[in-house]
Amino acid sequence: MIVVHRFHIEPTKEQEQKLFQTLALCRRLYNAALKQREICYRQRGKPPSCTVQKNELPALKKELPEYKQVNAQVLQDCLQRLDNAFERFFGGLAGYPHYKDQVHYRSFTYPQADKQDHFKKPGYIYLPKIGYVKMKAHFEFDSGKVNRINVKYHNGKWYVNLTSEIQEAEAVEIVNKVGIDVGLLTFAVLSDGTKIDNPKYFHKSERKLARLQRQFSRKKKGSNNREKAKAKVTRLHDKIANQRKDFLHKTSYGIVQKYDLIAVEGLSVKNMIKNHHLSKSIADAGWGKFISYLEYKCLKYGKKFVKVPPGGTSQTCICGAHVPKDLSIRVHNCPECGLIADRDVVSAMVILQRAS
Repeated sequence: MIVVHRFHIEPTKEQEQKLFQTLALCRRLYNAALKQREICYRQRGKPPSCTVQKNELPALKKELPEYKQVNAQVLQDCLQRLDNAFERFFGGLAGYPHYKDQVHYRSFTYPQADKQDHFKKPGYIYLPKIGYVKMKAHFEFDSGKVNRINVKYHNGKWYVNLTSEIQEAEAVEIVNKVGIDVGLLTFAVLSDGTKIDNPKYFHKSERKLARLQRQFSRKKKGSNNREKAKAKVTRLHDKIANQRKDFLHKTSYGIVQKYDLIAVEGLSVKNMIKNHHLSKSIADAGWGKFISYLEYKCLKYGKKFVKVPPGGTSQTCICGAHVPKDLSIRVHNCPECGLIADRDVVSAMVILQRAS
């Protein structure tokens, strides 16, 4: 199982200068490699492969000595990133690769981090050609299993994304089971009657965000004030995203620690967001991330995770009877078995029933 941990790093001024220079050189290499592919395709009908471009790196360093200041693996990964972009394009998964500017090229990667110990110094991470950079690890992780390090600059701060491959835990004995019904009025309702309130972080900050966006739109393009206003909008978006992520992690962790079998609906969140009346609320709730967090935490702790077909869970009773009701009806009243309960609790019970 592959997991990614994100930590904040605090480089010195000298180290930050090296980080920015690495980003700039990688961006230049990416754009040059893209241009080379396009020229060769127009002239010969066949672009150079990623391997050919990687083999040209030693000659590039002789011609442009500044590239010697960048780790060789980082340069190779830069070319691999371009090759992956073309693979996604030809596979119909993304558009044609674009030339990158400063805004759209903000990270570089050490793809073979397991070949070297980057965590010899406690509280620091070693980045080749950069040095030991102070790292704020807010929880413990197995540094020996880190095989990939991505360094990213975002909204004035530097981060490292540490990719590790860990073994799935052995399956535990199933004692406690739960079905989960996600919603908008209440974030989630469990089959045992537990209700988790929807924090609605975006909704609470929407007015402030609209005000900041109006201020941003009034600033003159290209001015320093416009950049400052843009930074304020970005910071608020980041705050909302971090609040939501923290809530989803803590909620999913609590559920996984308490239950041994967790059943959810196999929702297609992307299709549901196409509903313009509910898209903002659905995105604010973060159902997709919540389900993915539950799934990988279940693998990590040996719990069983089940997705069930979502059709009809709110219109069905646990006895199997069809009980139609619109969204305005919040109480489930089954004419067959006489069950009267909160409609969301019954939906969670049906979800659990389908997983058993």
